[in-house]
Amino acid sequence: MSSKRQEGGKLFVFAAPSGAGKTTLVHAIVTKHPELRFSISYTTRKPRRNEADGVDYLFVTRREFMRLRNAGEMLEYAEVFDNYYATSRSQVEKHLADDRNVILEIDWQGARQVRESMPECITIFILPPSVEELERRLRDRRTDAPEVIERRLRDALSDMSHWDEFDHVIINDDLNRAVADLEAVLAGQGELTSTSNAALRRAVERIVR
Repeated sequence: MSSKRQEGGKLFVFAAPSGAGKTTLVHAIVTKHPELRFSISYTTRKPRRNEADGVDYLFVTRREFMRLRNAGEMLEYAEVFDNYYATSRSQVEKHLADDRNVILEIDWQGARQVRESMPECITIFILPPSVEELERRLRDRRTDAPEVIERRLRDALSDMSHWDEFDHVIINDDLNRAVADLEAVLAGQGELTSTSNAALRRAVERIVR
């Protein structure tokens, strides 16, 4: 790890089960704090109706994805729902070298890889307030077939078991409160959401039990 990276910006890694509201929360914090740099992930999946290339994701073919991976351009990558997702190493390192704080929006597998490459990163896991609310959010999207929703729910429950690998957990019940909790973490004052906090751990265990 270079001294330049240590003296530069901070890397905040966000992960969550599908339906926890991670994307909404990340976009809200970036809107309030435009000085943050939002790392745009590569993906091989097709864009949804409301998504734009270079804004929501960098949409690439599987062949191009593998070429970039083999060239060492991926800070982390994972296969999720039969598609690949990855973080651009060069994009993140440039922002950090420019003294910019960077946000990564990835899954728990990717967060584990980033911790190995950049152990100084700060990891944040987003949880829904309950499993029932998670299921409601997945169904209310109306973008997936019923069998896809069932698969996403099963995978989400599995993903939630990894919350204890993260530095902080944000329970996304009320958006404004969740944003405030995130702002505290960004400011280095996230004691209430730390996974070492006993009250937080009890609240999480009620959700994931």
